Amino acid sequence: MGSAGEVQALVTDPRLVEERRGQIVRAAVKLFSEDGYYTTTIQQIARQAGISTGLIYQYFRDKDDILFLSLKMVLDTYEHEIPSQLEGLSDPVERLCVAVWAYCHIVDRLREATVLAYRSTKSLRADRRVLIKDAETRTNRLIEKCIKACVDGGTMRAVNDYMLAYQLVMFAHSWALKHWVLSERFSLERYIGEGISLLVEPYLTAKGRRALSAISLRKRAFTSENPIGNEPAPAQTATRRRKRTT
Repeated sequence: MGSAGEVQALVTDPRLVEERRGQIVRAAVKLFSEDGYYTTTIQQIARQAGISTGLIYQYFRDKDDILFLSLKMVLDTYEHEIPSQLEGLSDPVERLCVAVWAYCHIVDRLREATVLAYRSTKSLRADRRVLIKDAETRTNRLIEKCIKACVDGGTMRAVNDYMLAYQLVMFAHSWALKHWVLSERFSLERYIGEGISLLVEPYLTAKGRRALSAISLRKRAFTSENPIGNEPAPAQTATRRRKRTT
């Protein structure tokens, strides 16, 4: 059977394997999300992907392989793309906000696969469930590390970084899980900005709030510029509320 993380293919061309697997996984994610893992057949996946059933077996041994790579694709994206967005950033508040921004954007791009991870991780073989959980934990630790850096740098008061990291992760995932209703009220950028106001700003020290107000990043809703139309940025809105109540 091989190791839990190994997905064997009969095709030996790495480029072709990556291309075909991507095509098959995209089709499978759509069907798994709409119809459920157990009721979806290999034949249906092949039809959705526009290929023959036999061709799928050139790249996957079974449906468990397809589900595993579908979920791994999401978690690998978190693990690789969030750190790349943090490159060159030194301010801890900025790093935390950008990590949340990147996480939410990945979730938005992979909404169906994010929902699938909640629904179908339990359907994997036990050894593969462990790998998926480990991958999720690594991403959570990245968020925790950003929070800890804020605390250590005096920009955030002491908090339970483990718990806050999970709140931020769940906030990002909620964009996919509750997209049907959240998207009626918020653009993605506005949603991120409100999340920063609710889950980051209240824990910031005076130094941290100054750092937040100074952030000026491309296309990010927590900048000092208005994110949408003439609406004030969420951080500004929260600050104004405080001023009115003091």
